[in-house]
Amino acid sequence: MAFIQMSLFSEILGMSTEVNAVVPLNAQPGHKRGGKLPVLYLLHGLGGDHTEWTRQSAVERYAEEKGLVLILPRADRSYYMDMKQGGAYFTYLSRELPELVKRIFPISGRREDTFAAGISMGGYGAFKLALRCPENYAAAASLSGGLDIVGRVNGPNGFHPGEIQRIFGSGAELAGSRDDLFALADAAASADRPLLYQCCGTEDFLYEGNRRFLKHASAAGLQITYEEGPGEHEWGYWDRQTRRMLDWLPL
Repeated sequence: MAFIQMSLFSEILGMSTEVNAVVPLNAQPGHKRGGKLPVLYLLHGLGGDHTEWTRQSAVERYAEEKGLVLILPRADRSYYMDMKQGGAYFTYLSRELPELVKRIFPISGRREDTFAAGISMGGYGAFKLALRCPENYAAAASLSGGLDIVGRVNGPNGFHPGEIQRIFGSGAELAGSRDDLFALADAAASADRPLLYQCCGTEDFLYEGNRRFLKHASAAGLQITYEEGPGEHEWGYWDRQTRRMLDWLPL
């Protein structure tokens, strides 16, 4: 397994940014993929960065067992939004970054081989990627995701003073928009809906928001594998669930 740290220039963000990658060296790529490997975009949380998955979990070892390339981008405290006052992080993540990393690593370009997952803020980002770009992602996973973003913005949320306005504008602008996962669930076309995996600890402060999204998305017809159990908003829970999530991926 190779662990690679990169700095690259993003035309969309207008600046250099960091991306880490984990690449299995002995994986069998398979003929269907044209000699390429499946890829999982792993997204960090609001208080983390592109290093936290490999520092806090055993995901590198788990991915090697699966023959899976991991791409771990830095997105700062953007909530994977095209920010009202700041970088267009969703456009960077959904359009520019995949093309950049495909030039560097042996990554399959097939939808069937492309996945996204994240913790907390990253769980929201992963589901938004899959629901807004279903032609590109076969499956997405949220571990204790901040999925009810309208509820977070309008209630206790952990954002810095002024940060909500800079990132989102307002809760009124978010509700029903293409950044609202509840609205995206309603709009998802039945023909190309990605598979979704969702888990949350029952002691997590985001638990109720996760239950609300599960109920809404299930009623909208999305195919969700859901798990809950004892756990808080911390890496002990997420590391345990990471192996389960990787076992669930349709590799």
